Amino acid sequence: MNLLLAEVAQATQRLAAAGVPSPRFDAEELAAFVHGVKRGELHHVKDADFDARYWEAVARREAREPLQHITGRAFFRYLELQVGPGVFVPRPETESVVDWAIHAVRAMDVVEPLIVDLCTGSGAIALAMAQEVPRSRVHAVELSEEALRWTRKNAEGSRVTVHQGDALSALPELDGQVDLVISNPPYIPLTEWEYVAPEARDHDPEMALFSGEDGLDTIRGIERTAHRLLRPGGIVVIEHADTQGGQVPWIFAEERGWADAADHPDLNNRPRFATARKALP
Repeated sequence: MNLLLAEVAQATQRLAAAGVPSPRFDAEELAAFVHGVKRGELHHVKDADFDARYWEAVARREAREPLQHITGRAFFRYLELQVGPGVFVPRPETESVVDWAIHAVRAMDVVEPLIVDLCTGSGAIALAMAQEVPRSRVHAVELSEEALRWTRKNAEGSRVTVHQGDALSALPELDGQVDLVISNPPYIPLTEWEYVAPEARDHDPEMALFSGEDGLDTIRGIERTAHRLLRPGGIVVIEHADTQGGQVPWIFAEERGWADAADHPDLNNRPRFATARKALP
């Protein structure tokens, strides 16, 4: 075992003791970042090349600063995104939301599908949709100026059109034309603040996390926005907390102009997102 791998083993123990959920992965990822190699190449780093800044990075993670803030990058599906203070760090569970949406759009008989991502944050969802549905036209909406700095960095050179605006009043010029509306909105109840992981509670923007007493205020607003934007037969896909399974589909009720409202599980088989279709006239 080389020096770096021995240090990684010690760092893993420190991170585990601090309550970090994935201590081995994070210790290796920080080592790879500091030494400019891939995780699978750590054993190639010579002892003489060990960089003591590794322990500075480990101390930051030990204090529950998000791994992605330390490295400045987040991986989402096939993307590497720039992230940092002021923007929500994309989570792996959102990948299954996007996967469902991509298949739904591909199944549509539309040459150049029109897609809107509300509360886009880093732009992860919008960029993944644009990358994996090659002829799509994708619009990403974000209210926060701080988050928009990251959105624009990540969207540079892509086909995603970025807009600053409120998800509840966004893009009136697209009313009735959109094929798919997708969103990972804030959905944590204000009463749950103390139970949120430190990485999110202390570092993600509050605007991206909390939404009213039951966590559903923004989703209720997006329901009306989605209905306004979508063409008849268009689809809305919206992420929610696993504890809100069964509640969100009721927001997309038949009497409000929706059909086929349903919940879907994530990779851990927990209810993670709801979908509905705008009813035909």
